[in-house]
Amino acid sequence: MIILIDSGNSRLKVGWLDDSRPAGRREAAVAAFDGLDLDALDRWLGSLPQPPRRAVGVNVAGEARGQAIAAILQRHGCRVDWSRSQASTLGLTNSYRNPSQLGADRWAALLGVLSRLPETHPPFLLASFGTATTIDTVGPDNVFAGGLILPGPAMMRTALAQGTANLPVAQGQVVFYPVDTHEAIASGIAAAQAGAVMRQWLAGRQRYGVAPHIYAAGGGWPEVRHEIERLLAEAGHAFGGAPAPIYLDHPVLDGLAALAGAAQP
Repeated sequence: MIILIDSGNSRLKVGWLDDSRPAGRREAAVAAFDGLDLDALDRWLGSLPQPPRRAVGVNVAGEARGQAIAAILQRHGCRVDWSRSQASTLGLTNSYRNPSQLGADRWAALLGVLSRLPETHPPFLLASFGTATTIDTVGPDNVFAGGLILPGPAMMRTALAQGTANLPVAQGQVVFYPVDTHEAIASGIAAAQAGAVMRQWLAGRQRYGVAPHIYAAGGGWPEVRHEIERLLAEAGHAFGGAPAPIYLDHPVLDGLAALAGAAQP
């Protein structure tokens, strides 16, 4: 058994790979904890049907968090290998000027998308809506072209409430013409997130000459889904077709499973 760990800014997601099965296919069950509640990880490890042999993970929550996770794994007789972005991995090429600067979770998630696709595929966008929103593009040549980072939906809402004297933590509806503050904030957040996705989809369409497919992930997706799907549907009428986004459940763990499977002896 190989443990898969996605240590994010606010949440800790864990899964596992049965290394007696075909390489690269993780078990569907995923556990998610508050990133600060590492006792929950300890209990989860103790509940597994067999002791883990090793762990593969990404950690974007700082060195101290990574060391704490490694210590818990060690108590269960398991070492962890933290994966980092590379210039090239499993056929995916990194266009970052400094490849190691790309977030390890973003790189693993892109590998996770590719693990689901046939060898020949159209360009695609992966939009992940977490603490931060990232929108990354990969071409049909398996070259990661680059991507955006912006505050996620929850962070946008919190920033407005904390950074101003009179704005609330909004819980309004998303509408075209807001007529109260809660609606105005909720609609502005959805518009910003959807506009960023639309920008990158149009850029990808121009770059590759075909409409990129769109994959979505992250806990903030339900909040912005309707606005993104609406904009893409309108773009489809204008440009002759835009694909509906496909939601992926934990693509980071899929990418880690692919990495762990490729490293099998």
